Amino acid sequence: MAATWGTLQRGAGDPTWIGADGVLWRGVRTQLGPVTLRLSSRPSEGRVVAHAWGEAQAAESLLDRLPQMLGEDDDPSSFVPRHELVATALARRGAGWRVPRTGLVLESLVPAIIEQKVTGQEAFGGYRRIVRRLGEPAPGPGRELGLYVAPSPGRLRGVPSWEWLRMGVSPQRADTVMRVVRLADRLAPVCDLPLAQAHRRLRAVPGVGVWTAAETAQRALGDADAVSFGDYHVARNIGWALTGKELDDDGLAELLEPYRGHRYRVQRLLELAGVMRPRRGPRMAPRSHLPVR
Repeated sequence: MAATWGTLQRGAGDPTWIGADGVLWRGVRTQLGPVTLRLSSRPSEGRVVAHAWGEAQAAESLLDRLPQMLGEDDDPSSFVPRHELVATALARRGAGWRVPRTGLVLESLVPAIIEQKVTGQEAFGGYRRIVRRLGEPAPGPGRELGLYVAPSPGRLRGVPSWEWLRMGVSPQRADTVMRVVRLADRLAPVCDLPLAQAHRRLRAVPGVGVWTAAETAQRALGDADAVSFGDYHVARNIGWALTGKELDDDGLAELLEPYRGHRYRVQRLLELAGVMRPRRGPRMAPRSHLPVR
């Protein structure tokens, strides 16, 4: 459960996420309203037990879709590891992992936009401030736990430009978020489209490129082939792990071609196994987007 949904958590301080000791609490914004979701994992029984609080229709709808959200539709049967390291990662960490398909397009798309071309510290900090300032307490026991639900598209549409700056989000990323939330009704059904068409619909929004569409597809659409091309680390890490040298996106595309249909599966399995190239030199310093006074 933690491995399958781990990519949904936006940093250690994500206000929509509380997890410990095999129990996960999430604040979820559905199209029918906010929901508090509690999941408990019972590996020995092969079961996940779920409870939900919120408006009845929203909570029941979320519970009905939960098996799909946890990767029930993901089919790894045709996946053949072609590198020893990939086979080892699959054996050690991938046996119970599946590509999730939450169906919640904006839940994945908005954070992906916030994370464009910035450090993890900037990305997660910006999203955390957005949720705490503009979101709402999760219903039921979520409120007592301090759990939040991400803001609605309508709430985000009303945010002025200077408020984005105060939350640490640059104008370019803020403009893209605004375009996305204005198109919320058209983007929400993307999860029901064929994957190639879904990617085209996402990328038709100015500011949503290959990387942002892939990050969304990995989480919301259950796309096992959606490699994070354009990422600062992914090509370098996978290239180093499988060939002993860092690669660019073109090199990564060539390396992963035999895995087509499962290329993101390779990326995530290596991430779960903790495989990454040695880091050298200082980390990139976070930038400030706050107005100067």
